Amino acid sequence: MLNIALPKGRLGKTVYERFAAIGCGCPELEAENRRLVFVNEAAGVSYLQVKPSDVAIYVERGAADIGVVGSDILLETQPDIYELLDLGLGRCRLAVAAPDGWCEEMSLPLRVATKYPHVAQAYYAALNRQIDIIKLHGSIELAPLLGLSDVIVDIVETGTTLRENGLSVVAEIAPVSARLIANRSSYQFNQERVAALIAGLEGKR
Repeated sequence: MLNIALPKGRLGKTVYERFAAIGCGCPELEAENRRLVFVNEAAGVSYLQVKPSDVAIYVERGAADIGVVGSDILLETQPDIYELLDLGLGRCRLAVAAPDGWCEEMSLPLRVATKYPHVAQAYYAALNRQIDIIKLHGSIELAPLLGLSDVIVDIVETGTTLRENGLSVVAEIAPVSARLIANRSSYQFNQERVAALIAGLEGKR
């Protein structure tokens, strides 16, 4: 049985459809219910529906053999896993955004609001820029509007939310997309199965 951690939400639904298209479907998962674990004995798979930010933890700790997670989360948490495939889904970017017309004051530490403190720290360390991290968990765009921060580091997809709040991208940190990952130990025992899975998923991109 191959345990697969799927992120809840729209991305998880799209990823599941790709798995189903290569013979790894689970009809119970498609029904309206609140279950979190779905098993298809005939296909030899079980799906775990978890919070997107937790997928890598389940895989790293061996509760799941493989999973799908955004590369932004991998950059932030640096889990001890194998990254196997870029699925090309959920494409967006990690970026720095600031109020329109903002001018940086280089003599002061830069106040950065983000839910990606490690990404932000690494990015600005490479620029030799002193920063003050303000970790938030939501509505990041609000921070510079209220004077809590100078800039934000966040995911940007279309940029609509930024524009509607008077913000714009001033620097891009990294492209982001969904990645197939595997537990290091489990992968050694399931290499052939996972390789066949990867081949099938690549054919559906």
